[in-house]
Amino acid sequence: MKSIRRLYFYLVAFISIEVVVWGLVGLLRSIVNNTISGGADALAQALALILVGVPIFLIHWLWAQRVSARDPEERSATLRAVFLYGILLATLIPVVQNVLAFINRSFIEIARVDTFRALVGGSQTIADNLIAILMNGIVAAYFWTILRGEWATVTDRENFSEVRRLYRYIWMLYGLLMTVFGAQQILRYLFYVPGDVLGELGREVVVNGVALLVVGTPIWVYSWRVLQDSLSDPAEQGSNLRFGILYVLALGGVITVITAAWSIVNTILLLLLGQDLTFRDVMQRIGGPISIAIPLGAVWAYYGYWLNRHIEATGDAVRQAGMRRLYNYILSFIGLVVSFVGVALLFSFTIDMLTDSGMALNDVFRSRLASSISSLIVGLPLWLWTWRPMQAEALRTDEIGDHARRSMVRKMYLYLVLFVSVIGGMATAVGLVYQLIIVVLEGVTSSNFANTLLNLVQLLFLFGVVLIYHLNVLRTDGVSTGEALSEKQSGYSVLILDAGNGFVESVKAALVKLGSNVQVTVANPSESPQGNFNAIVLNGSTAVNAPEWIRSFGGNKIIVQNEAQNLVWTGDAAQAAQSVQQLAEGEEIHIQKPSRSGWIYVVYVFAALFALQLLFILLVVGISLITGF
Repeated sequence: MKSIRRLYFYLVAFISIEVVVWGLVGLLRSIVNNTISGGADALAQALALILVGVPIFLIHWLWAQRVSARDPEERSATLRAVFLYGILLATLIPVVQNVLAFINRSFIEIARVDTFRALVGGSQTIADNLIAILMNGIVAAYFWTILRGEWATVTDRENFSEVRRLYRYIWMLYGLLMTVFGAQQILRYLFYVPGDVLGELGREVVVNGVALLVVGTPIWVYSWRVLQDSLSDPAEQGSNLRFGILYVLALGGVITVITAAWSIVNTILLLLLGQDLTFRDVMQRIGGPISIAIPLGAVWAYYGYWLNRHIEATGDAVRQAGMRRLYNYILSFIGLVVSFVGVALLFSFTIDMLTDSGMALNDVFRSRLASSISSLIVGLPLWLWTWRPMQAEALRTDEIGDHARRSMVRKMYLYLVLFVSVIGGMATAVGLVYQLIIVVLEGVTSSNFANTLLNLVQLLFLFGVVLIYHLNVLRTDGVSTGEALSEKQSGYSVLILDAGNGFVESVKAALVKLGSNVQVTVANPSESPQGNFNAIVLNGSTAVNAPEWIRSFGGNKIIVQNEAQNLVWTGDAAQAAQSVQQLAEGEEIHIQKPSRSGWIYVVYVFAALFALQLLFILLVVGISLITGF
């Protein structure tokens, strides 16, 4: 109930303060521009935003402040931290954007280019930028003061630390995105060869890139330095958010570089195959891929290095292998798909050449041949580079190999490949059978029947090869895992204490259902059995009234909860207090996990969406530059 109420007040306060800020910005801009920009309508809109937003903000914000002052739980709540850091983002990012607009427009004017060609703020004035900076800066300064006071007084800082970490990474990604895009714009201009077509790239491209670098690079460097300096805190060093961000940046960088490499190789092959390309055509084809591959290649190299450092810091070889596994399997799947497409295109080209003896090697067929070879040159090494270490790891007979074979990531990869192979093979088989049935029913064949039939057969063959290979890998994993687990289980002995009421039979039945090979011994709790056991299984009643030999047992004690003797099992002190409260109020006890930090997961979801959006933007930019769309 408190969480819902808290969400309502902070959400309304956030929206209303934004309404007020931009109402003030609009009002001051209208006054400075003498109401010329927008006239009375703009003035009336700004006043309406202010007059409505101010009282609503004050009501909700003052309530939040009053409750926070008297309740420590409210003061340290995750939603309060999200609100305060969210307000800073919502005000400081517009400040940066207006600074960027001013710098971008100034550089454009120095270069004697029309200001409307500025990437940001081409239609604004210096007054517009200063007003937005001033209003957002005042609000940011106020909430920064509030936030500093919270850090000085709050006792439980876990929630604030989590949200602050996310806040810092957002700034780092924001600065990095501007830096990468700025570098890409400059490189794109350097590889540009002017033509005689109006509206092509001009000086504004490099000017816009320089402006992005001037603003984005300091933000990225400072934010990353703050994050690196915070690694002295173990919580920061082991942060899942840090691991996820490093993963996304390294993976996004390598995928974009691979895509750019394919385009460059394809252009080179077209030249070698005799396609008529001028120097300007070549530079236009490879300029975009190179301009995005260089900055993102640097991102891949730099953050890939820190990703490896982060993984190595865990100190556990099994865990390190697991953390690297997802990265390799994603790249392995991409390499496999690209290689498959390359082989299929090459077979298709060969079939077309054999079934049409009069066909000339024109630009269309050159493009097909170049695409197939490019896919093989890029995809096959990528697949071998990532798949072979994963397969070698799974074939090991030690603990690392056992974990690799049972890895969820490996099983997902194998079953995904099997799924695609089966569905692709099924669709191809349907097309093949359809062609044969049509011939039987109509009694005639079309002019391209042989070509179509052979192409369907080669696709079916390729899908079959991929399917059989990965089925064999999956079967080998299953056999090796079964043997290893059976060996481990047969050497493990467990003692089940008979508490009556079919307790022993239920535990044995559960073990049989799992196909377990552990050695089971049954004993009475009152008598100490002879022999060495790795674990004992007993119910809650026996555990509470356990004799001395059970209490002094050095192995694992597996306790099955039961409701005898009014036993209530709680996970921590908070759940115990909750149970006492429910009993005092005459209610049945329902154990629930504390929801205080539940909003952290919501925050992480939005962080993941932001990171995926950043990756998507980078990929779209790379693809658009490569394809020219």
